Amino acid sequence: MADIVISEFMDQEAVARLAERWSIDHDPTLVDQREELAARLKEARALIVRNRTRVDRPLIAQAPRLCVIGRLGVGLDNIDLAACEERGITVCPARGANEATVAEYVITAALLLLRGAFQAKDAVIAGAWPREDAIGREIAGKRLGLIGFGANARETAKRGLALGMHVAAYDPFVPDDDVGWGSVRPASLPDIFKHSDVVSLHVPLTDATRRIVDRAAIAAMQPSAVLINAARGGLLDEEALVESLTDGRLAGAALDTFEQEPLDAEAGRRFAGVPNLLLTPHIAGVTDESNRRVSLVTAENVARVLDSLPQPE
Repeated sequence: MADIVISEFMDQEAVARLAERWSIDHDPTLVDQREELAARLKEARALIVRNRTRVDRPLIAQAPRLCVIGRLGVGLDNIDLAACEERGITVCPARGANEATVAEYVITAALLLLRGAFQAKDAVIAGAWPREDAIGREIAGKRLGLIGFGANARETAKRGLALGMHVAAYDPFVPDDDVGWGSVRPASLPDIFKHSDVVSLHVPLTDATRRIVDRAAIAAMQPSAVLINAARGGLLDEEALVESLTDGRLAGAALDTFEQEPLDAEAGRRFAGVPNLLLTPHIAGVTDESNRRVSLVTAENVARVLDSLPQPE
């Protein structure tokens, strides 16, 4: 049995560093084999996961020696934090490792959706030459509305400002005198929806934020606006979004996260044929570079906790 179980993909350099000191069970298929994962955790002192491994109370109960959970990312909604606290299990998110990656995704999606020229491949090949249909809009001068103003949102704001955007953010937990505001204007949530050309979500999934973008919020957005969710599935009403895009009441959207992940055939069918919709498989925060950074940070976090524990007999 291994000291450290890794249930999803992790950069091999980071795995090798951990393997120099501890026995490792790195099997990315475990995320889809819950019973097998539980069996391999019987003797493990550490578990490393991404966002798909559900670390709930029943799983924790089957890992009596577990002391630390390393999260390859920052979102913790897939981990039962209360159960971990009761057991004294340390949970270590990889903060500071992929904010720039998420920001690049958001700005790229905004550029693609506003410009509207990058889905003309098939028509161009067929000789249709749809120049008028492919004429889009510039990002300079547009209003970027951020829901949440944490690290990812602030990196997104920097890039939006550099491209000439006007940036506003809604975050009731950030005080008015926070140095992060600067060129970013504090705004109410209704103001974000009503006046933004691009709305981007940057909040965790909690009872307070679940469906923060509901049917009424989408209806309040400008018909020319685009919506980007690279945060968490469940933050928006997917059915209402699909209807708005299909009816032309919203100009476009990019979804990297979904209420159900991964989508099955039935869940995915609702998005088929929807215009001006970009879909990606929860990968906004993952590039070759960020995967290495996140993995190394997580390895360091786990190693630090294991080093602080009494050595097993």
